[in-house]
Amino acid sequence: MDLSSLNAVMQRVADIEYRVGMRRRPGGNTSFQSMLDEQMKTSSAKRGSDGNAVNPTTAASNTSRTNPSAPFNGVASATGLDAGYHDVIAAAAQKYNVDPALVSAVAEVESGFHQDAVSEAGAVGIMQIMPDTAATLGINPYDAQQNIDGGAKYLSQLLQSFGGDIKKAVAAYNAGPQAVRDHGGVPPYGETEAYVDSVLDLYK
Repeated sequence: MDLSSLNAVMQRVADIEYRVGMRRRPGGNTSFQSMLDEQMKTSSAKRGSDGNAVNPTTAASNTSRTNPSAPFNGVASATGLDAGYHDVIAAAAQKYNVDPALVSAVAEVESGFHQDAVSEAGAVGIMQIMPDTAATLGINPYDAQQNIDGGAKYLSQLLQSFGGDIKKAVAAYNAGPQAVRDHGGVPPYGETEAYVDSVLDLYK
């Protein structure tokens, strides 16, 4: 066989392969098999370790909150911290018709799910409930289950007070409902603004 003709054919194949994206630059010395192997390795690198293609849009699918009254299916997945209070949060959220993920987000920002947390102002427990608020809610804030129950109840009351506006309700949980009414929304307090942003970031 005429080697010059064979080289011309190989060069033509390489050019075609370059045009369809199977290699980075044209050349006649790389075999089809080696280029195919390289392409397969590149494709494999884009796949998950379980053999399924990774889809970044599904990474947070378990935190969907389009229906707050839907069965609780994974607050721990949403925050990564509250596994020990999963059932308590679920029960309280269902009891007061509040999205469990919102209760979880507030608990994480308030205390990091530490029942022994006490603020300088005197707020107590996982949901950081003030003693006077606890008395109004009829709960013992030093008991973790009652603390979460009270926090969910208070969130429910705030949501009702502000027509279901989550942002205002969360701001009121931090700064008090009157401050939110006075300012017609999130009060211009640095702490409250940062608080609202943190809770909503977790809740998204």
